[in-house]
Amino acid sequence: MIKISGLKDFNLEHIFDCGQCFRWNKQEDGSYVGIAMGKVVGMRYEDGALTIENAEEADFERIWKPYLDLDTDYGVIKKTLVEADENGVMAQAIKAGEGIRILRQELWETMVSFIISQNNNIPRIKGCIENLSQILGTYAGEFKGKDYYNIPTPEVLAKSTERDLLPVKLGYRSRYLIETARAVVSEGGLIKKDLAKYTGVGPKVASCIELFGRHNLAAFPIDVWVKRVMHKLYGFEEKDVKGMADFAVNKFGELGGVAQQYLFYYIRENDVDLTL
Repeated sequence: MIKISGLKDFNLEHIFDCGQCFRWNKQEDGSYVGIAMGKVVGMRYEDGALTIENAEEADFERIWKPYLDLDTDYGVIKKTLVEADENGVMAQAIKAGEGIRILRQELWETMVSFIISQNNNIPRIKGCIENLSQILGTYAGEFKGKDYYNIPTPEVLAKSTERDLLPVKLGYRSRYLIETARAVVSEGGLIKKDLAKYTGVGPKVASCIELFGRHNLAAFPIDVWVKRVMHKLYGFEEKDVKGMADFAVNKFGELGGVAQQYLFYYIRENDVDLTL
């Protein structure tokens, strides 16, 4: 077990329920259980202290400190964003999700997750990822009576067929995953800078992968929720995606992705449907 005290600008609910990841689930006692970097752990945050169950002390510096982005000063980030937004929208958004941090996730897992996320809702995305992992992924371990599995590698998915993936119920996304996996294997890794060249990776998904898989904090994914908040709070027409993107660059610059997460969480807290 690991325990870290004195954390600031940190809240597990804000981090794990802001739309950036899909393998963490809130428990009845308020803790979260999930799998990342091939490790299955439980996390609890109370009174400024983070407890990580099923983890060794050596894992903190090597895995969980970078994964949770604990070396980044989000107090400075929040101050910068608030000062850049004179109409006060970011101040409202940050207040709603003040403990958000951008996780440093594995690139391939992020790519698979956000290909699956298209025209989907969060509960179903989570279910599809779990089914895919159980069917084709490797065993990661057991925690509190439940077995966990890793997302299948590109090599495994590349050898699969759409029939193999029928139990996952991915629909047209099965072809996207298989063709992308085959491209990644043939290239010897995820090397393309232009992620939109992969099958099933449009501008929005590519931007999500940049932000959550490559930790490019300037990336500003624009989905239905961001369109909604940009319309409601900044006055953009919802179809004016270019205008929103230009605004994000000019207003938030290299912190556009963090701003997007605060905005996403803010609108999520004020709406019911979680369709991405």
